[in-house]
Amino acid sequence: MIKAKLTFLSTICFFVLNSCDSKSKTLSVNERVSALLKQMTLEEKIGQMNQYSSFWDVTGPAPKEGSAAIQFDHLKKGYVGSMLNVHGVENVLKLQQIAVEETRLGIPLIFGFDVIHGFKTISPIPLAEAASWDLEAIETSAKNAAKEAAAAGINWTFAPMVDISRDARWGRVMEGAGEDPYLGSKIAHARVKGFQGDDLSNPSTIAACAKHFAGYGFIESGKEYNAVDVGTQTLHNVIMPPFKATVDAGVRTFMNSFSQLNGVPATGSKYLQRDLLKRDWNFDGFVVSDWGSIEEMVEHGYAENAKEAAQLAVEAGSDMDMQSLAYVEHLAGLVKSGVVDEKHIDDAAGRILRVKFELGLFDDPYKYCDYTRETATIGNTSLQDASLDIAKKSIVLLKNKNQLLPLKKEGLNIALIGDLADDKTSPLGNWILAAEKNSAVSVLEGLKSYPGNNVEYSVGTTLNIGPLQFAKELNINTTDKSGFAAALNLAKTSDVVVMVLGEHGFQSGEGRSRTNLGLPGLQQELLEAVYNVNKNIVLVLNNGRPLVLNWANEHIPAIVEAWQLGSQSGNAIAQVVYGDYNPSGKLPMTFPRSVGQVPIYYNYKSTGRPNLPSPGEVFWTHYQDEENTPLYPFGYGLSYTTFEYQNLKIESQTDTTLDVSVEVTNSGNFEGKEVVQLYVKDHFARPAQAVRNLKGFKLINLQPGATKTVQFKLTEKELGFYNSNGDFIFQPGEFSVFIGGDSTADLSLKFKL
Repeated sequence: MIKAKLTFLSTICFFVLNSCDSKSKTLSVNERVSALLKQMTLEEKIGQMNQYSSFWDVTGPAPKEGSAAIQFDHLKKGYVGSMLNVHGVENVLKLQQIAVEETRLGIPLIFGFDVIHGFKTISPIPLAEAASWDLEAIETSAKNAAKEAAAAGINWTFAPMVDISRDARWGRVMEGAGEDPYLGSKIAHARVKGFQGDDLSNPSTIAACAKHFAGYGFIESGKEYNAVDVGTQTLHNVIMPPFKATVDAGVRTFMNSFSQLNGVPATGSKYLQRDLLKRDWNFDGFVVSDWGSIEEMVEHGYAENAKEAAQLAVEAGSDMDMQSLAYVEHLAGLVKSGVVDEKHIDDAAGRILRVKFELGLFDDPYKYCDYTRETATIGNTSLQDASLDIAKKSIVLLKNKNQLLPLKKEGLNIALIGDLADDKTSPLGNWILAAEKNSAVSVLEGLKSYPGNNVEYSVGTTLNIGPLQFAKELNINTTDKSGFAAALNLAKTSDVVVMVLGEHGFQSGEGRSRTNLGLPGLQQELLEAVYNVNKNIVLVLNNGRPLVLNWANEHIPAIVEAWQLGSQSGNAIAQVVYGDYNPSGKLPMTFPRSVGQVPIYYNYKSTGRPNLPSPGEVFWTHYQDEENTPLYPFGYGLSYTTFEYQNLKIESQTDTTLDVSVEVTNSGNFEGKEVVQLYVKDHFARPAQAVRNLKGFKLINLQPGATKTVQFKLTEKELGFYNSNGDFIFQPGEFSVFIGGDSTADLSLKFKL
């Protein structure tokens, strides 16, 4: 462990009024925070609330002019509390040395980074991981991401994103757990525990950040950064549960949202940040703004200028300013003029210092700067193995007519077609800031790792043209069909065609909303052309959101939803296609038949006219030109085997609890996993509830012919809900429970409590 010479004998000298009394080591974190705050000037406290992105190459000379020079001066004065987008032990160490050895109080920095689905070793995008419904694997994925990021000097991630969304047009659905608050809450809890572990001072853990607080997933028309307008029922019963789950899991930071919620930018919402989060939920960590979102309240038309935005944000409870400079430029003057009460500064700075103490940064500012650990951890084989494990579990089998899959491992001539089949960057997904480009295992490599078949590749059509840039729009090919002929000739002479189509990794994520949810570019035309010469097609989808797949569902015999699976993508897909792993994933979001159905979700509320009165009548809830039902419902996913559900019964019942059981049998020929899902309908409630809500699930493994009795317990927690005042209530009455393999499960029974 590197030990640099400190300006003072020990950083603990600051804990009790500049005293190096050994008693300081035994003080509580809150006492140490309080003692340190008493020594800080107003400007130093505001400095803890100021976060900068990396602004110069720290291995080179210090900046001499421009904004970089100003930020460097702030760093040396102790007016910076956190840095983001800095990683690698060498870079982190140099900045931490400035903060610890050259500022008056030597307060260490906290280093944040977007460790969304991996650091160097990339796991599946979070939406794909949610499709595994495997909470242990999801927690392990986050744990491994934290371990690798921490080895590179990072001690804070801007994850998990726990926004519930019902709108596939929104590009950031790839970053969340889908449409359901129950599943989303379980996954949110698992990811926080994975990142933070049981001891935040452990150098292999990092602080997690629940985002985006709140309602971001409900932006109007699925358009990034748009307004959100929802009722209190949706707010408390759909949006808030995953956030509350992160608090229950001990999450140490929150990030507010770019969007407005009912006319108030989330960054300036006192209700969200002070009243609900910090008061009602007793959250004692800190809230960071999203990038520049404090100053963006001016663009929202909510604040007149950056100075007023700083006032509104700090009074609302936004503790740290990410990169807008509003706090560092305006807060001191606002306090000195009496406009802002200094208690807000003390509260915010104290919360930030508390997390730094919990991370152990005051006891050892360089604990995340170990070159040996960095070398030994980054890209470790065990991390790759874990990435492969969760990738296989995330794959969803959507269709398998006539059991085309799994493919034989010998004797087949396979045509592999599609630009994405030989792509080693797109499978990594969107948030890959630290990953090596072109480092994923491609589908071509994965299939060729099975030498018994002859696999020949043809691109068919190029998906995108020109360079890939994280912050730039992709140029999608819509005209060049020059590769069609070669692909069709190959397909004609092959036993089976594997087509890898979908979205590029940079077509989903932040700033990447879409109104057309079909296959981008010329891919649909290519798919239909290949089908005309060889109907024996396995369609492998790479995408970051639900797509509209009506034509494929009608014509293509086998469809595999493979998302963007990360570093081991090609190996995971090959193992599923060849049957070495039986797919067990279930959809965490509904797949629509048409973009006109969006937002579409399983737990909708009934209308007063839900059913067709008589043939031909129009006065009921429906479309003239499309069915009401989705193409693939929430919770849906096939297996190479089949499962039968029977003997659903009540085991025991009290006034407020119910124990139910169901028998699940593997009725097919393969060993397989099944996600047994339990849904509840509250028949009569005030306010009215959804037609059904997920309230339990269990992942089981069964050998062919085996039967397992699966049990669930329902309590007031599962049967209650939040009323319009945000109070959790339970109303006795008549309920139905449904159990099956997806949200359309029809095995049910009624009961009264």
